[in-house]
Amino acid sequence: MPLTLTLHTPPAVPLEADVLTPERLAGLGQREIEALEVWHGHRRSRVGDFFRVSGRGADDVRLEGELSRVKFVGDGMSAGRLVVSGSVGMHVGARMRGGEILVEGDAGDWAGAEMAGGLLVIRGAAGHCLGSAYPGRRAGMHGGEILVHGDAGDRVGAGLRRGLVAIGGRAGDHAGLNMLAGTILALGGVGAHPGANMRRGSIVSMVRATPLPTFTFACAYRPLFLALCLRRLEALGWRFSREQRHGRYARWCGDGLELRRGELLILEAQP
Repeated sequence: MPLTLTLHTPPAVPLEADVLTPERLAGLGQREIEALEVWHGHRRSRVGDFFRVSGRGADDVRLEGELSRVKFVGDGMSAGRLVVSGSVGMHVGARMRGGEILVEGDAGDWAGAEMAGGLLVIRGAAGHCLGSAYPGRRAGMHGGEILVHGDAGDRVGAGLRRGLVAIGGRAGDHAGLNMLAGTILALGGVGAHPGANMRRGSIVSMVRATPLPTFTFACAYRPLFLALCLRRLEALGWRFSREQRHGRYARWCGDGLELRRGELLILEAQP
């Protein structure tokens, strides 16, 4: 039986629980886990004040209950597997370096912020600043993969340096803001101002999108790297239409304020 933490007392204010990672819990007994420190607002508390612990500490951890007010779950995680049975609060998987996190519901803002490795899967929707840089930081996500099956908020991949962010629904405004490299893929399209101030990297929209005036049309073609990305996503259970896999994409180069070394790829409508 995997180590399971079940929420028995929902927090009245956000609960900061960055101790909830497989490597931090591995090898600890029930009482030791219950004694770990968390922050309930500005007050020090214990894991046991909110969670009931069962199972054994190992590389497989499961969190159950309404966790939308629980923040920093999996923060800095480097190994193991963490499953959240429902929705979770802000900063899930932030600064993650390895392992796998599966959120079976929605995730709050800053999911996967400054992530460096591993796999973060969100079955529902994600909030703002998915895989982004924190305020005052130049680079956001710089490794790993983020897969969101639903929609995502604004500023997806802001400052993205490396890695893949795939969104099954629609991404909000300013996707790829200040992007440095890497790939953002949105099956449901992107909002306003995609790729503003991007330096390198690729933003892929599977539906019609409006490039910024500082982007220049280059050509329409079938990107080889995109076929590799879709193959990887198919291995993770995603499905794509024939048009998405074999269609032509309009390539817009930008941002013109940053020497046009990035690209916005838009799937062309099929006749």
